[in-house]
Parts: sequence; C-alpha cells; structure tokens
Amino acid sequence: MDLFGVLQLDELSHGLANLSMFPYFDMAHYIVSVMALREQPGALEVSRASPLACWFSSMLFCFGGAVLSGIMLAEPPVAPLTNSTSVLLASIIWYLVFYCPMDLVYCCAALLPLRLVLSGMKEVTRTWKVVGGVTQAHSKYKDSLLVMIAIGWARGAGGGLISNFEQLVRGVWKPETNELLRMSYPTKITLIGAVLFALQQTHYLPLQKHHLMLIYTVFTVVNKSRMMLTGSSASPFAAVESAIYKTLFTGSSPYDVLTGEVKKACIDNGTSGTTTSTSATKESSENGAVSPVKGQSGSLKAKEESENAEATSCKKTD
Repeated sequence: MDLFGVLQLDELSHGLANLSMFPYFDMAHYIVSVMALREQPGALEVSRASPLACWFSSMLFCFGGAVLSGIMLAEPPVAPLTNSTSVLLASIIWYLVFYCPMDLVYCCAALLPLRLVLSGMKEVTRTWKVVGGVTQAHSKYKDSLLVMIAIGWARGAGGGLISNFEQLVRGVWKPETNELLRMSYPTKITLIGAVLFALQQTHYLPLQKHHLMLIYTVFTVVNKSRMMLTGSSASPFAAVESAIYKTLFTGSSPYDVLTGEVKKACIDNGTSGTTTSTSATKESSENGAVSPVKGQSGSLKAKEESENAEATSCKKTD
C-alpha cells in the first residue's frame, strides 16, 4: 500500500511479520491464560484437591487452539504437546501462578501496568495463531474459504471454544456458557481476524499479509488496553452487531395481535378443559366410593331372599 510507504510503516510491518513468538510472547500468553484459569470460580479449590486436573485444564487454556484445529484437520490432537520446551515452560508458569509461596507471582502479574503489557503481548500471539491456522488450512484446502476461516478461528480462540470440555475436567458443567451461544470479545475479534486473513489469502482482499498483520495487531492491542483501563467489557462492534441483528434476524409478523388472541383463547380452552376433567374425576371418585356400598346391600338382599325360599320349601315338605 502507498499509505504504508508514505507513513514509513512498511519496514515496521515487515519487522512485525518476522518477529519470533518464542520465548517472550509465548510466555506472556501462558501467564495470561493460566491467570484466567485461576480466576475461574472454583479453580483454586480444584488446584488444592487435584493438581493433575488443574494442570490439564491449564494446558487446555494454553494449547486449546492448536488441539482444536488439529482435531478439525484430522491430525493428532496431542501434536501440540510434542514440543517439550513449550509444555515445560507452560507447566512451570502453571506451578508458579497456583503454588508460588506467598502467591508472589500471581500478585505481581495482576498489577495493572504489568498485566497491560502481558495482555498486549498475548494479543500479538493471537495474530500469529490466526495467520498460522489460515495458512495451514490453505495448504490443504486451497479453494475452501470456509475451512480457512474455521481453522483460523479455532487456532486463535480454541481455548474459549472448548471451554465446556475444560470445565468438565474441573467437574463443572455449564452448557449455557457455550461460546457459540454467548460469544466473548476474544472469540469475536478472532473470528473477524480469521475472515480477514482468509480473504487476504484467497486474494479477495487486496492487501499485503504483513500490512494486514500490522493493522490487525495494532487494533487488538489498543482495544484490549482500552478495555482494561476503562474496565469496560463492551465490544466495540456492539452497535454494528445490534443493527445487523435487528435488520436480518428479528423478523416481524403482521399477525402478531391475532396470534396473541389465538394464544389467549388456547390458554383459556386449556384451563376450562382442565377444570372439566378435574370435576369429572371428582364425580367418578365419588361414584366409586358409593358403588361398593350399593353392591354390598344388594348381595345382602339376595341372601335373605334365598333363606326365605329355603324356609318355605322346608314348611311345604313337612
């Protein structure tokens, strides 16, 4: 783009695209992910009751995107765990965050200035994860835009997308927290990034990859910092989402009033039917309570008649 040349950002975008994530950016990603796990309700109790379950949950937070994208591409889901260095680094951070004496590591990392830096570095790794997922899918399915979007989304936000499975490891089952039902900001921004990079990969978006990486990274880092400083969890796309939802997905019917009247009539009929059935049941129960008495009196009368007949026959015989 000529704009990048004018602003002298072309060299910066190339430097950002060639930036190595290991070890510092990966370490920031592990710290923020494990801290997010620790702040889940009941996570501290699980860490004391079952350290193994806590460790496994931490690994899902750290490597969930790679695991989910591997499953979707029919690759071994344990492949991300074959990198012993990354697993060891994530395990050390997990231990320090949960079990460090005096809780020093978590208290220091929770300080706002340091957490801002760590969260910004984590957003940088998000860009690389999305780009890696889109590129990996493009190498196998060159013409499938949907597959590239799905793999890029899974690679960048897999930890959130498999949150229900991670909760099961800790003995929690909350299906209402499914990310597909209620998308969080990281899931939304990752999906947008996956769409953009997939369009760029298939040349529908006339933009260089390193330029798009710079734009997307700056936006995610700045917006994440703004949300943390203001304490707001509102998505910057809330207005656009609301407009699209009201335009395309709400729908309206000219028979809304009539439908309400019909619904009220059905409710009234159901109520009267219930009252009728209740009264019928009451009457039948009352009849059932009386019938045994009637049956008993009839049998006694028949017995008396038979005895009288026998006495009469005896008198005639005598």
